[in-house]
Amino acid sequence: MADSSLGALVPSVAKTDGVPPAASTSETTDAGGGALLGLSDEAAADGGAPSNEVSVPGGATAGSSGEIDRDLLCPICMGVIKDAFLTSCGHSFCYMCIITHLNNKSDCPCCTHYLTKSNLFPNFLLDKAIKRLSARQLARNASPMEHLRSSLQQGCEMSVKELDSIITLLSEKKRKMEQQESETNMQILLVFLHCLRKQKMDELNEIQTDLQYIKEDISSVERHRMELYRAKERYSMKLRMLMDDSPSLSARPWTHSSDKHSGIFLPNNSLASLAGSCSGGVVQNRKADAKGQVVSAHQGLQRRDVFTGSDPAGPAPVQSGAAMARKRRVQQQFHELKEYYLQRRRFATSQGHRPEERDASSLGKEGYHPGLEDFQSVLTTFTRYSRLRVIAELRHGDLFQSANIVSSIEFDRDDELFATAGVSKRIKVFEFSTVVNEPTEVHCPVVEMATRSKLSCLSWNKYSKNIIASSDYEGIVTVWDVNTRQSVMEYEEHEKRAWSVDFSRTEPSMLVSGSDDCKVKVWCTNQESSVINIDMKANICSVKYNPGSSMYVAIGSADHHIHYYDLRNTSTPVHIFGGHSKAVSYVKFLSTSELASASTDSTLRLWDVKDDFSPIRMFKGHKNEKNFVGLSGNSEYLACGSETNEVFVYHKAITKPAASHKFTTSDLDDTDDDTSSYFISAVCWKSDSPTMLTANSQGTIKVLVLAA
Repeated sequence: MADSSLGALVPSVAKTDGVPPAASTSETTDAGGGALLGLSDEAAADGGAPSNEVSVPGGATAGSSGEIDRDLLCPICMGVIKDAFLTSCGHSFCYMCIITHLNNKSDCPCCTHYLTKSNLFPNFLLDKAIKRLSARQLARNASPMEHLRSSLQQGCEMSVKELDSIITLLSEKKRKMEQQESETNMQILLVFLHCLRKQKMDELNEIQTDLQYIKEDISSVERHRMELYRAKERYSMKLRMLMDDSPSLSARPWTHSSDKHSGIFLPNNSLASLAGSCSGGVVQNRKADAKGQVVSAHQGLQRRDVFTGSDPAGPAPVQSGAAMARKRRVQQQFHELKEYYLQRRRFATSQGHRPEERDASSLGKEGYHPGLEDFQSVLTTFTRYSRLRVIAELRHGDLFQSANIVSSIEFDRDDELFATAGVSKRIKVFEFSTVVNEPTEVHCPVVEMATRSKLSCLSWNKYSKNIIASSDYEGIVTVWDVNTRQSVMEYEEHEKRAWSVDFSRTEPSMLVSGSDDCKVKVWCTNQESSVINIDMKANICSVKYNPGSSMYVAIGSADHHIHYYDLRNTSTPVHIFGGHSKAVSYVKFLSTSELASASTDSTLRLWDVKDDFSPIRMFKGHKNEKNFVGLSGNSEYLACGSETNEVFVYHKAITKPAASHKFTTSDLDDTDDDTSSYFISAVCWKSDSPTMLTANSQGTIKVLVLAA
């Protein structure tokens, strides 16, 4: 947020690969010369190599051989002389070395005698000696086959018998090598085929196990569905019987016309008893008819299932538009849902819920396996919503101030108030019900507090409804009383911009903050100085207390990692979560065991902080490469912003977005602005409801709700 036009840029740490220091000239000289001291005078006269380091078949070089005299080395580059040139003072150099030297100076590098390019002469004798020495080294290091090839090429005389013997030996050698190579190839092929068979057998066993899971779950679901259908039929039959009993036949005395003609008169009590008996007979007959219809219908379903091969599940329900839409969402994310189902089913089985070990206590309320019950819950919540709907909107910016970026937006303890803060140097508190129920163009905050610097983060106290903490660009952490609109405490120990602050849920007097000075500080509202200080090696972007304990803190750092600390022992973290490829801009707890993180590598990640500290899932779909775009979560969903000016919502069991909403720019005051530069800057869920607050760098705040 260093620039109001660009927004909050996430700190980053460049990774530097260690480069070993170059060897000094003296070390090079000693290494080169020390390796070349063993050459006799005769060998020196024979010559050397045409390059600074002559390659030989054995892998050695003429520059590293122990048989080259130091006199064959160029005094400038300390390599074997290439294109030797002699000076008027009697010293030999590589041509390019001495020419480069004379372009800068006019003296001999060895004796400092005056020297120009006109005083250089080719040293053909030294060149010839170096080439001869190189050839002799190559011959000395050549393989037997190279010697044989060289002898044949040079016309070595041999008899036909000797030649046949050599050919026979070579043919036998070739046959053995081909046979050995063939055996090796077959062994490699067999190893591959055995590995492939093992892999496919493992896959087959896994598929068979999964099919068994699916078969069991289909039976459980069909059984439960049939129970629901029968209960529905029983309820419908009872309802019909109640409706049939409602018109009482004994409401008033009556006589039939035929009775009048026959002269038969029945008293009221006799008539009532007759009517009752008639009514009872009718009801009994209708009960029997209804029961017979249900039995015959059930038998008909069973007979139909014999021919169709399907399990009896009752008549197909009428498919509503909402049900069809949910089925389409299942098809769209079928792969993700399949992977989650198998993961939960296998995990539940590995925990001891095997069919032979299962009892009534291990089944859910609907008779489902624990893994299936967990998956049904996820499937229900995931398919329930597909979009984000705007229910309210307000402008955060002031009329006379262009910097309107909202850096942080947070609900209070009871979700009745929410506070906003940003580069406008003001904390504004709004009443949520008023914003939602009284749509107007301008919403006035119920509380507004001015600050000295731009704000980066807010955190409400989880116990005191009127207490809120803020961190700002000057590194100051301030505790405010919303009722009095005054600061209660100011902590100024941070040396650079403080990015994050958070109150503990279990200990209301404790709060933690992180800063660009690479320090995490824990504060107590009853003390004027920090009570715990953690020195890190990189900028701190985000800090969060575990909601179940005031002893554990998660720290998002610019070193691409999340550091999880126990404040009782800050010398080393409990665990370091690695996986992001760029700075970790946010950390948020979804529960006491689940931690979510956001990074400028355009991914979100979910971690287990309770059992094995393992990564659970990675979420991709939004764009985030440099700015703070917000992160929030509840028990089921994650929400984050994007640098495309969109809000993305992920279900925590599915890696792809479940819904998104793009902020429009129709209400821009200046149409000349680059609309592509706007991004979402803050998000916040309203507890465990489908409602959330979002804000962007333009200063627009929207209340969004998940909808079908």
